[in-house]
Amino acid sequence: MPTVQHTVVDSPYEPLTLVAVDGVLSRVHMTGQRHRPPEETFGDPDPRPFGEAVRQLDAYFAGELTAFDLPLHLVGTPFQLRVWERLSLIPYGETRTYGELAEELGNPGASRAVGLANGKNPVGIIVPCHRVVGAAGGLTGYGGGLDRKRRLLAFESGTAGPDLLF
Repeated sequence: MPTVQHTVVDSPYEPLTLVAVDGVLSRVHMTGQRHRPPEETFGDPDPRPFGEAVRQLDAYFAGELTAFDLPLHLVGTPFQLRVWERLSLIPYGETRTYGELAEELGNPGASRAVGLANGKNPVGIIVPCHRVVGAAGGLTGYGGGLDRKRRLLAFESGTAGPDLLF
C-alpha cells in the first residue's frame, strides 16, 4: 500500500495543497480547483517529502525559477502522460494553443482531447497547463479558474502589476 502525504503551502495564488505518493510529488491542488479530489485522499499531513518542491515553488513565485526540476509520480492514461510531458516543454512566458500541442503530438485533429488531458493535469503550475490558450490566443478553460490563469500568464510575461500578483 503506498504512503500518501500532504502539506499546504502559501502562494500568491492562494494556498496550494501538495500531495506525495511514497515521497514523490504527485498532485498540486489549488483552492476551489475543478477536478480537486476529496481531501481524505490527500493522506496524512507531513511536510517532510516536500522540501525541494516548496523551495522550487518559492523560487518560481519570486521570479528566480523558470522551469521546475522535480521527480513526479503522475498517474494518467498514456495519452494524458504524453500531453503532460509536452506541457513541460512550453517555455516560461510563452503559450501554445491546444491545436499546436495536438500537432506536436502527431495528431492534429486531437485538440479537444489535448484540452481534456490538459484539464486533468494533476500538478498545475509545476507542469504548466496555464500556458495553453485557445486557437485565437484567448484564455479558455483552466482548472484553477480563468482569473488565476490570467494572473499566472501576466506574471510569467512580466506584465503583472501588483494587483495581479496577489
